[in-house]
Amino acid sequence: MADPKGFLKATRQVADRRPVEERVNDWNEVYPGGVGRALLPIINVQASRCMDCGIPFCHSGCPLGNIIPEWNDLVWRDDWEGAIERLHATNNFPEFTGRLCPAPCETACVLGINQPAVTIKNIEVSIIDKAFASGFVRPQPPEWHTGKTVAVIGSGPAGLAAAQQLTRAGHTVAVYERADKPGGLLRYGIPEFKMEKKHLDQRLEQMMREGTVFRSGVTVGEGKLTGQAIKDRYDAVVIATGSTVPRDLPVPGRELKGIHQAMEFLPQANRVAVGEEVEGQIRADGKHVVIIGGGDTGADCLGTSIRQGAASITQLEIMPQPTEDRPAGQPWPTYPMIYRVSSAHEEGGERVYSVSTKEFLGDDDGNVRALRLVEVSFEGGKLVEHEGTEREIPADLVLFAMGFLGPEKDGFLDQLGVELDERGNVKRDDDYATSVDGVFVAGDAGRGQSLIVWAIAEGRAAAAGVDKYLTGSTQLPAPIPPTARPLTV
Repeated sequence: MADPKGFLKATRQVADRRPVEERVNDWNEVYPGGVGRALLPIINVQASRCMDCGIPFCHSGCPLGNIIPEWNDLVWRDDWEGAIERLHATNNFPEFTGRLCPAPCETACVLGINQPAVTIKNIEVSIIDKAFASGFVRPQPPEWHTGKTVAVIGSGPAGLAAAQQLTRAGHTVAVYERADKPGGLLRYGIPEFKMEKKHLDQRLEQMMREGTVFRSGVTVGEGKLTGQAIKDRYDAVVIATGSTVPRDLPVPGRELKGIHQAMEFLPQANRVAVGEEVEGQIRADGKHVVIIGGGDTGADCLGTSIRQGAASITQLEIMPQPTEDRPAGQPWPTYPMIYRVSSAHEEGGERVYSVSTKEFLGDDDGNVRALRLVEVSFEGGKLVEHEGTEREIPADLVLFAMGFLGPEKDGFLDQLGVELDERGNVKRDDDYATSVDGVFVAGDAGRGQSLIVWAIAEGRAAAAGVDKYLTGSTQLPAPIPPTARPLTV
């Protein structure tokens, strides 16, 4: 273990973010020089706080099963190459999870029972950033090829994880992406201030040097490239398209101009942030912005609207405001619903809880001008509106960030004829195989909207299922079957 008295001698410390008045004027990550570099002066001491527990609950808290105490010890000993080797053994993309994961491992940390938890997420991102800077991240091409071919449909974290594992197992893998560049929501959904795309691009370069082929700008299910055509061309197919059907809000006035889904707004902003031009871009400049949905996507819309110069920003949430302390009904080591403040929330905007949208109000030109809301509460499991609490707030731009309902069915999913579950996701068995022979599914397309760490875990596990299907056995790790549920969900 690291320092046996580390947790007694050191307190929890995280990296300082750049001043708000500085960072809202650019699109760079909110940490000076990037979070990994910002952490290096303090990270060895933070790693020493790990107690190397006899039963490390952080393992069960992490869907990937990261061997956290081991790489904490290696960091404390300044063995960065050993640390990244241990981290990469369970996680293909720690540069993504170290920036974007909500760290369920930390809420399961044994130290967190009565002290601030170990900064596991910060240590993780420091390891990978140090590894890239030191040249420790190298391509791992397969020693031999099996002669088997695999198509991965979708290049988000689940698709990338499946593709990298299968390529390293010796299969010939092609990743299909309908956008013009690979990465899925990692590229077009996550703002630059949360993760600069250079981190994605350097990982994609490694994958291409290993032999993975990327076919961007190609929509499977259109033209001659039908679902059946892709199945006939490849020995196996992995569906990793994500959950992309957005939840809508069918209330009076929904047809007014200026009301958009978050995934219409954010991809355009992300393109412009990296120097691309977007004709007719949806922008927040000088507008009263209302964001409906209090989760991470809503916070991304908030930070983006601030950088675009919105006049005001209000984020609405139908649920009550969480408490700052762990609720009694969500004891350690479960992942608690507590009040959290993201970097975007530090920068501005107003958060309003326990409200529901009644109507959108428009002007004479058909543009949204205001939103009528009402205060609500949940009583006996039912949503109850409070009489006399209706009010209007100005709204020139309304963004829906209320989550997703499942994968798109029209197109290649219908063409393949895969069976769906009761929630509209692609049904699969414990090997991630669908009802169609040779077709597998990983990530949100099968699981439903979830965390990036779950997507990577499922991509790795699905790769093991594909490898076993193609060769009769597999040595690829399968972190968790899709029917399992950890303590943190």
